Amino acid sequence: MAPVRSEARVGVLLLLSALSLLSARLVGAAQEPGTAIPAESRPCVDCHAFEFMQRALQDLKKTAYSLDTRTETLLLRAEKRGLCDCFHAIH
Repeated sequence: MAPVRSEARVGVLLLLSALSLLSARLVGAAQEPGTAIPAESRPCVDCHAFEFMQRALQDLKKTAYSLDTRTETLLLRAEKRGLCDCFHAIH
């Protein structure tokens, strides 16, 4: 594989620079002055993060309750089985 010549590197860098400048101008031209949404009417990132964390906490609570209930059910079954085994061993 032949090494990339420095002229080719410079050409690619110039092309990328020109494209980035052109795209920045297009974005700036598309947004008219006074059309930006005021910060007061935009929901803040912290609010979204807080809502996400609240939902995640609720999901964790539901999962913990479900696991707790399942564990209790399994323990009761094990105790019942142990009592039944003892009862059958005695009689």
